[in-house]
Amino acid sequence: MTTVHTLASGSSGNALVISCGETHLLLDAGISCRRISTALRELELTPADLTAILITHTHTDHIAGLSTLLKRCEAPVIGTRQTLWTLADRLGVGGGRLEPLEPGTPAALGDCQVSAFPTSHDAPGSCGYRIDTGDGSVGVLTDSGFVTDEAAETLTGVDLAVLEANHDVETLQSGPYPYYLKRRILGAGGHLCNEEAARFAVALAGSGTEEIVLAHLSRENNTPAMALRAVETALSAAGLSPALSVAPRDTLGPAHILAGRRVCRR
Repeated sequence: MTTVHTLASGSSGNALVISCGETHLLLDAGISCRRISTALRELELTPADLTAILITHTHTDHIAGLSTLLKRCEAPVIGTRQTLWTLADRLGVGGGRLEPLEPGTPAALGDCQVSAFPTSHDAPGSCGYRIDTGDGSVGVLTDSGFVTDEAAETLTGVDLAVLEANHDVETLQSGPYPYYLKRRILGAGGHLCNEEAARFAVALAGSGTEEIVLAHLSRENNTPAMALRAVETALSAAGLSPALSVAPRDTLGPAHILAGRRVCRR
């Protein structure tokens, strides 16, 4: 059985745990080490149980708790070479803790096979991940201005997808953000809007994805209802009906379970 829990998902911090047997992967550490440890405790885990820490990119909402967390566990830090270079420079993470993962070259981590793919974001070496286990596959795509060709190819057929639906375009454009920030978010190196998430959700469901968890919603420029409505409308128009939910912004999310290549939620 493979389980997926979001620990937090949004502009103020992101972290997610994928567990398969004795393999426990933390994907991003964008909340405090205390919050990560508390969430892990609820899952009957500790930082010392982590097999590896996968980092998508080096913006603060994805690495805020990493430096302290590394003092409490011996797990290696996985990411693209550019990401790891930035971590080493900014956080002083020792080279012995850093293990590069080249996009397109899968690596075995315990009972999981992990593949990275490039995303389009304004952080050097930003990437998403696909994790394959004997129970099924999980894909994580957040922080990307558009769905890259590599993301579309790598995530085709995943059983469970964690997919960014960051903002509603009209809400962002009419909101209080300064122009430069609106331009950044809407640009090719920004974030996926609800409509772009909806289009990719249709492609994913059409390729066999059974469950989609919408993630990294902006607190100011989106709501769970807006994101769900946009994606549900597109899926319904295509005659598709995967399970659909929104990851909580600030709390531990429910268990998303893969077993025998079937997905359920608990």
